[in-house]
Amino acid sequence: MEETLKDSLIVITRVVTMLPLLLLLTIYMGKRTIGEIPVFDFLIIVSLGSIVGADLADPSISHIYTAVAIIAVALLQKIITKASIANRKFGRLVTFEPTVVVQNGQLLRKNMKNIDYSIDNILQLLRESNVFDLNEVKTAIIEPSGKISVLKKSSQTPVTRSDLNITITTADIALPVVVEGKVYSNVLEDLGLNQNWLQNQLDLRGINQIDEIFYAAVNHKHELHISLKENNLDVPRILH
Repeated sequence: MEETLKDSLIVITRVVTMLPLLLLLTIYMGKRTIGEIPVFDFLIIVSLGSIVGADLADPSISHIYTAVAIIAVALLQKIITKASIANRKFGRLVTFEPTVVVQNGQLLRKNMKNIDYSIDNILQLLRESNVFDLNEVKTAIIEPSGKISVLKKSSQTPVTRSDLNITITTADIALPVVVEGKVYSNVLEDLGLNQNWLQNQLDLRGINQIDEIFYAAVNHKHELHISLKENNLDVPRILH
């Protein structure tokens, strides 16, 4: 009995020490690692799966220690959850905060870098939200779950045909022509444009160097959108 109690305490100690370590590593790896599952719930699932898997695969492991470990994980999860609700500051430490990645049609390079999201990642998430042109976006936020929330500009808010009694045309798709300072000449050619046209557009906007551009896209109406590498946009603080 004494030996069983001692081994059970060892198991509990391992649970209490390993979960915080897993939490730190997961937060370090970022939102992309966990997909749509909240970070701490993700760790609980991984931990429970590992505990049960080890018990099933190794006949030498006593069921009593598996039960102790599962109960310890469940209790720790309940303690962390209640602490997160009671203390918002602690809650932010054990999870991710929402991150603004687009503001007024501009990609926010610094914020994207902080959460290890590339331009392609953001554009894919926007397309999955039926947004094919950054000019439509007022604010886009990467949530703690890794999903994107999009607030469209008022002029882009969907309306029904009966609202205006007109036929609504589909939105145009904007194609990337500059990504992190690199010009995609083939895309310009497909749109019937060239680098001279692009340079003229940049001159009109007071942009001297291609290297200043983080992302630029052109739609089939030849409307150019530009997000600079450095911008001074007033980005709202998103609470959760």
